Amino acid sequence: MGSGYVTLEQVARHAGVSLATASRVLNGSTRQVGEELRRRVTASAHELGYLANASAQTLARNTSTLVGLVVHDIADPYFSSIASGVTRSAEEQGLIVVLGTTGRAPRRETQLLATLRSHRARAVVLAGSRTVDDETGGGLAEEITMFTRQGGRVACVSQEGLPADTVVPDNRNGAAALARHLVDLGHRRFAILAGPTDLRTARDRLDGFHSALSAGGIALDPHNVVHGAFTRDGGYESTRRLLATGTDATCLFAVNDVMATGAMAALRDAGLRVPHDLSVAGFDDIPTLRDLTPGLTTVRLPLEWMGEKAARLALEEDPPAEARTVSVAGEVVVRDSTAPPAGA
Repeated sequence: MGSGYVTLEQVARHAGVSLATASRVLNGSTRQVGEELRRRVTASAHELGYLANASAQTLARNTSTLVGLVVHDIADPYFSSIASGVTRSAEEQGLIVVLGTTGRAPRRETQLLATLRSHRARAVVLAGSRTVDDETGGGLAEEITMFTRQGGRVACVSQEGLPADTVVPDNRNGAAALARHLVDLGHRRFAILAGPTDLRTARDRLDGFHSALSAGGIALDPHNVVHGAFTRDGGYESTRRLLATGTDATCLFAVNDVMATGAMAALRDAGLRVPHDLSVAGFDDIPTLRDLTPGLTTVRLPLEWMGEKAARLALEEDPPAEARTVSVAGEVVVRDSTAPPAGA
């Protein structure tokens, strides 16, 4: 053949069949074609190197083999672990995952979902915390409804509130269980790297931790609660600010693990030892913690499983009309970054 793409017409001519017959065989029509003709067409397509036009197939079937995955930040191991689970579920069904990242801009989520809807994606998984005062939530809910009306399906790994099946990590109770463990170790003075003020995941973890301290009769000094970016660098900078203003805390809780890794780097740079000078704990149990020394005490969420579950919900054949919620408990994992405070 000459240069350029091989066309369906060329395959039909090579196989000695009509264009309609070649189209039925190669574009996945449900109309039956005899076995002999089917063999001739597929043999010709293989010999000529023909690839079906995915856009044409999408138009013919009003759906595609695409599964959308929208995350805040793929560099964050929390999201890459969830992505791994989504990809595994989709690929088991012969589907292709298309990734979009929002950079934590809520409007971007709605835009990406609209784009995936225009490409007739079969399903979309949205992974990431809602914001506390989410002005764009209405727009996203509307877009999800339109996507569903068009025959697509959406599932979330997030907080409840959107018209979609949602896998919900129990952030509040996980953080409370961690606080109780740290109190049992003997800690009474805590500092918290609380993340952004408007992120519900960060807020829920702060509230859960704080409520468990209050229940144990322990007051939290507001000066020991530092807000910052939900990233490794955010953890580093928040810890630098905490140390610069002076803290009497014996234990530092970062509301996610990537912030905790930044915190440990900042403490090391300041000449402090973990846990000898300050115990450190995080939340999520991201895979990269395996390389952290000392090992980080944290709350484990089954991140890959959460991605798999969300994808399975979104790709289910006959889902119920009502949106479902799957609550996921966290498990406290104790490692060497926490120890009883000196003199305890």
